[in-house]
Amino acid sequence: MLILALDTSSITGSVAALRDETLLGVVSTRGLENYSSRLFRHLDFLLQDLSLGLKDFDLFAVSAGPGSFTGLRVGLAAAKGWAEVYSKPVAGISALEAVAAQSPSCAPVLVPVLDARRSQFYFGVYRNSPGARSLDGDERVATPDEFVEAIGACSAEGPVTIVAADSALLRDVMPRLDSALVQLHLVSCVLAPTIGLLGYDRARRGALSDSLSLDANYVRRSDAELNWKCPQ
Repeated sequence: MLILALDTSSITGSVAALRDETLLGVVSTRGLENYSSRLFRHLDFLLQDLSLGLKDFDLFAVSAGPGSFTGLRVGLAAAKGWAEVYSKPVAGISALEAVAAQSPSCAPVLVPVLDARRSQFYFGVYRNSPGARSLDGDERVATPDEFVEAIGACSAEGPVTIVAADSALLRDVMPRLDSALVQLHLVSCVLAPTIGLLGYDRARRGALSDSLSLDANYVRRSDAELNWKCPQ
């Protein structure tokens, strides 16, 4: 199965091609602009380098959030459009799940974290059980104080592994946590290859979406919604 995977949820975005679980190629850059504005020229480079066209792919996997509102909309619109045009399935993958999936930790609780800007974090609480890892509740956005409180509650039940793609993200938070119970595992910020792997896993389980049912999980409301005021 040929898979095209996109991550446009952050400044460090990426596009990757996989054949089943084998990575064929990936393009990623980090800049001040959202990755959505660089996506298509990187995609052109990747497809030319691999001598592939969009019609050759069997599955489109894309980050469904949380992350940049503009980036998510562009990435999802592209993947849904390709799926519709070429009559192929699409997989919407949580960016937090892609962070968590890179960690081999067997701790009872795994907490992937992403930068939500505004001095906040996106995070989710994943429970490890034999042969399975599942999200407990909803993905959330929190201030540092709220995050410390949430991790404290989790660590009361046993060891916790926090998984992050940025070493500086939790610099001020980790000293506030019990180091005997909470560990930090750093992983790659290039998420497209892992998004592709998670998409392939869903394909094997028959858990894919169609272009109409796929939607973003923003977790937090947009600036426009937060700043909107009813007319007087």
